[in-house]
Order: sequence, then C-alpha cells, then structure tokens
Amino acid sequence: MAAEMAEQPGVLAGVLRRAETDAEAIRAVLPGSLAGTMFLARGSSDNAAVFGRYLAELRSGRPAGLMAPSLYTRYHAAVDWSGFLVVALSQSGATPEIVRTCADLRAAGATVIGLTNLPGSPLAEVVDRELLAKAGPERAVPATKTVTAQLALLVTVTSALAAARPQAGPAAGEAGELAALPDAVAAVLHDPSPARQLAARWQGLDRLVVAGRGLAYAAALETALKIKETTGILAEGISTADLLHGPIAAVYAGAPVLLIEGGGPADTDLADLRTLLAARGAEQAGLPLPPGLPETAQVITAVVRGQQLARELALARGANPDAPAHLSKVTATT
Repeated sequence: MAAEMAEQPGVLAGVLRRAETDAEAIRAVLPGSLAGTMFLARGSSDNAAVFGRYLAELRSGRPAGLMAPSLYTRYHAAVDWSGFLVVALSQSGATPEIVRTCADLRAAGATVIGLTNLPGSPLAEVVDRELLAKAGPERAVPATKTVTAQLALLVTVTSALAAARPQAGPAAGEAGELAALPDAVAAVLHDPSPARQLAARWQGLDRLVVAGRGLAYAAALETALKIKETTGILAEGISTADLLHGPIAAVYAGAPVLLIEGGGPADTDLADLRTLLAARGAEQAGLPLPPGLPETAQVITAVVRGQQLARELALARGANPDAPAHLSKVTATT
C-alpha cells in the first residue's frame, strides 16, 4: 500500500499529460443535446463518482446523478436513455454488474464512457470510449493510486462537458486547475507525521465520523472506506449537513469527528460544525494540506491524506494494511 501510494504523483502527472487528448475523445462522442450525466460504480469508484456528480452538474449545466445497478441486474428496468451520458468507473473493469449494466444502458440509447485502469478489460467491450488511469498493477487490497487517478480523470471528463456547453459560465472550470496536484500529493506523502500522530491518538477507536461537504464529501466517503478496510473501525463518511440531521447524536455520545476541508464554498459549513463541536466538547481533528490549491486539487490531495491515516491506524493497531482479513481485490457483485 505504501509503495502504491508513493506512485501517485507520477500517475497523476501522466493523467494530466493525456488530459487534452482524453477530453477530445470525450467531446467526439457526447450526445448532440445532453440530457444529463449519470455515474455508475461500486466501492472506491463510487466515492469518486460522487466527486464527478458534483462537477458534472456544475460544469455541464444539466442534471447529474448516481445510478443503482440493481435496477438493471435485479429489477430489469426498462428506461429510455437517449441523450444521456453515463460514466462507468471500475478500477478492474471486470465487475460483472457494472459491465452488464453498461451494455444495457448503451442498448437503451445512452452514450457510455468507461474509466478503468488498464486496457483489455471486459468494460472496454461495452462502452463508446474508454479512458485509462494507466496506474500500473495495484496489488494492495485498499485502492489508492487508481482512486486518485479516477478523480483526476473525472476533472478531464467534466471539463470536456464544460467546453461543450453553450455559453459556458464561470462554473465551467479553469485551465490547468490540477497543474499543482502532483507536487501537492508528493508533499503530503513526504510528510506522514500528521497522520501518524493522529493515528497514535486514535488507535483505540471503535467508531469514527468523517465529515465534509460539497466536493469534499467524496473525500470524506473515501477516507472512511479506507479506514474501515484497513482497520475494521466502523467509520462513516457523511456530509456535514446530513450529520446535523440526527447522526450527530453519535458524536455527542463519544464518536470522534475527522473534518475534511475541500477549499471551496462548502467549507463555511465545516467551520460552523467545528464551532458547534467545540462548544459541545466533542472530539474533532483535521489533517493539514498544502495551501493555495484549487478546490478540485485540494480534494484529491485530501484523499491521499486519508490514505495515510488509514495505513497509519492499521499499523498502530497491529493490522496489515496491504491485505485486510476476509477482503479481496476484486468484488464480483452481479
């Protein structure tokens, strides 16, 4: 896991080098009149899809959402997908329900783009375009470099949507927004001490809340998943807004909160939550990130901090972060 985390600056630099070519390939297959964008994924890829869903709606000016594969594999829904773009994310490109659902959606009129790691996967056979992370083989069970590569690819996808939008406004994204990302991730990886210190403080936990809002909600979900996978701690990723609607009772009962800052407009809500938790004496913490990053780059960098914390917590608890008990690299859901 540590070795694969260390490869992330190079993998991300590769995604950025290919971004213009990838964006052109996406624009070539977009529906003439985009009805909306939907994201199809499981596991860590589903957390990346949350990031994409926010960006797609902001940048395309059309609705965006997350799909439920069981509607097609179990309920056999008959839906007209004409005019829709579907973005399917699968690190392996081999999850049966993702592959089958893509085939069904494409047959029902959708344009389907597949985001995966390496060429030659079953997913490639059922999509209109395939974008590759090219992160190399990932052997540790917890996905790291493939997740951050997917997040960067989603910036490419949604930037292409923005460019295709008539009279694109300021929400369409900015050129070079991820230019500083490889160096920012390298800086985080070279300084594991904040994560190590927090892991020493929290190594005895049995539950944890990880909170963020807006784009940072995706980082909160992914950090919580990595902690669950590597340690067995019951960690819940949640929006700061949803946390206030009842689940905060678990915090008042003793569950610590890890706050994820995204560097965007939703951080105002995070500041309000921090003040509320302090007033109630609830335990909270955050992890530092390099300053001055655009929101998309900061969220991806926050995911890397979350990976660090998950690994350090596992080591502090005497667990093996590379191969958590009872888990496998590919989960063959159907």
